[in-house]
Amino acid sequence: MILEAVAQADRPLSPTEINRDIGLPKQSIHRLCQTLVEEGFLIREVSGKKLEAAPRSLRLARGLTTSRHLNIARHQVLMKVSSTTRETVNFVVPEIDGMTYLDRVETDWIFRIELPIGSRVPFHCTASGKCYLASLDSKQFNAVAKTIHFEPRTQNTITTTRRLEAEIQEVQERGYAIDDEELFRDMIALAVPVTDAEGNFLAALAYHGPTQRLSCDTLVDHLDTMREGAAKLAELMR
Repeated sequence: MILEAVAQADRPLSPTEINRDIGLPKQSIHRLCQTLVEEGFLIREVSGKKLEAAPRSLRLARGLTTSRHLNIARHQVLMKVSSTTRETVNFVVPEIDGMTYLDRVETDWIFRIELPIGSRVPFHCTASGKCYLASLDSKQFNAVAKTIHFEPRTQNTITTTRRLEAEIQEVQERGYAIDDEELFRDMIALAVPVTDAEGNFLAALAYHGPTQRLSCDTLVDHLDTMREGAAKLAELMR
């Protein structure tokens, strides 16, 4: 119940706040929270007074997401999207230090850009990462932005918080994100969010390909297909 309370919150919580709907004795909730910190499921924020999900909790959530039946159904959705776009399609989830490729279907084109399952990519220069950042409120965004190392991966990479903030505002307005050769030269991508019933971000559905076949204008030709795929993935995860 403690992990569930933390997972459902949109900010770090104190043990007292976590206990609001649980009702354990004060000493018990503090002891249980400390145990979860020691076991790596929770981590304290900078002040040391409030708690949020730690990498181990995120790995646990990712493991549940990859259970066999769900994995098969999810992969089928990706296959259908890939058959329409004719490009590589990815299912990408946020972690502490970036986005992780959890599942993918490769294009059948010989010329393709490979990012294998398990690849970790930055938030600021990927379509999936920008999709995730667009799901955050201003306080959450500022907190994450402070941790980003704005490495210039290409000449198009966003390298300042101000530019990233302007880009994220555009993503929020249009409902999708684009990587315009920001991670790799000659590769572009489009991503849409996969959300739960309350609209909370769960993952990103993205597709990418080389600029020899695609442009930022033609990427949006498959926007409806991507959104339909994201809706089907959301249904699977509820």
